[in-house]
Amino acid sequence: MITEAPAPATSTAPTGRQVWTRARGLALAAVLILAAAVAMAAVRSTSRHGDLDPRSADPYGSRAVARLLAERGVATRVVTTLGAARAATGPDTTLLVAVPDRLTHRQQDDLHAATASSGGRTVLVAAGSWSVERLAPGVTADPATSLHSALTPHCRLSEARRAGSADTGGIRYTTTHLGADSCYPSERLATLLRVPAASGSGDTVVLGAPDILRNNRLDKQGNASLALQLLGSRPHLVWYLPSLSDASATGTGERKDFLDLLPAGWLWATLQLLLATALAAFWRARRFGPLVAERLPVAIRASETTEGRARLYRKADARDRAATVLRSTTRTRIAPLVGVPLARAHTPEALLPALSAHRTGDGRALHSLLFGPPPGDDAALIALTDRLDALEREVRRS
Repeated sequence: MITEAPAPATSTAPTGRQVWTRARGLALAAVLILAAAVAMAAVRSTSRHGDLDPRSADPYGSRAVARLLAERGVATRVVTTLGAARAATGPDTTLLVAVPDRLTHRQQDDLHAATASSGGRTVLVAAGSWSVERLAPGVTADPATSLHSALTPHCRLSEARRAGSADTGGIRYTTTHLGADSCYPSERLATLLRVPAASGSGDTVVLGAPDILRNNRLDKQGNASLALQLLGSRPHLVWYLPSLSDASATGTGERKDFLDLLPAGWLWATLQLLLATALAAFWRARRFGPLVAERLPVAIRASETTEGRARLYRKADARDRAATVLRSTTRTRIAPLVGVPLARAHTPEALLPALSAHRTGDGRALHSLLFGPPPGDDAALIALTDRLDALEREVRRS
């Protein structure tokens, strides 16, 4: 007995070469983004090392101003925790907060409570809208920053008048305090504010930019003079460097959430990327017109197409769909042979009487054969195929 060898299975999984061809563009883009991120991190780590640290001699450090203050008898002490900063406040102390926006709102409230009645001076360096309204109530940061770095005083504050032009251009502020000194204006908004304390002799100085404290800018304009006067008005200077790991000393352990720790630029960039992705998806999904039939580059034999479709039906276990296609094709072919128009070839009332007139047999069997239910298994599907072939041959011979 001769048995037919099973047809080799056709794999529909993509090959390794196809996967690489499809993914190499995305892989290249990911590598470029990663390389750019590493390069940016390396540049930032070298150029901004020790930013505003009075112990750092790097260009963005503040060791030079600390040395000049020491020569004038002002002792500088660096603290990195909120508890140490609060404990150091007093009438003979200037507290400089290097990066106020790193503090949580609860930390800001606790720090303001300690400095408001201390009688000393508090200097806030580049305080944004996140922190300035709590550390200096009545002061608001403008969303637009100054377009110029070097500005002239245009105020009555003695320290500013003696220093002259300085690099204070940065964040701009407005205030509701009538007795405040608004200096170094940029488009009518101050970049340096001195707000007297409500009680006592203390005050708060809000500085819009940190340039006058950095080593690489101290010898420009009147930066050195302004920095020494603002920080040297009292014999002790406490330099507070907040960090993201600085837990609140209030006992609640409050921290900023993840979105608060991200710079504003990253949030805007993410929003722009999402918008660009949505626009790209809309552009790629558009239909510019009706589908156009394209000629295949090679000729495919009908037997291969039939075999491929049959394998797909078998893989999907779609015997009902396969039986429907077989019956529909048979009705389409035999309808003209028995005088039934193609438009009515799939109507039992038209096809079955005409077909019964050309052959003998039970009409109910014809109805079950051409319009019956789908077969229950593969053997029944094969039997249905054989019966349809036999019916078509019989009609053609009659």
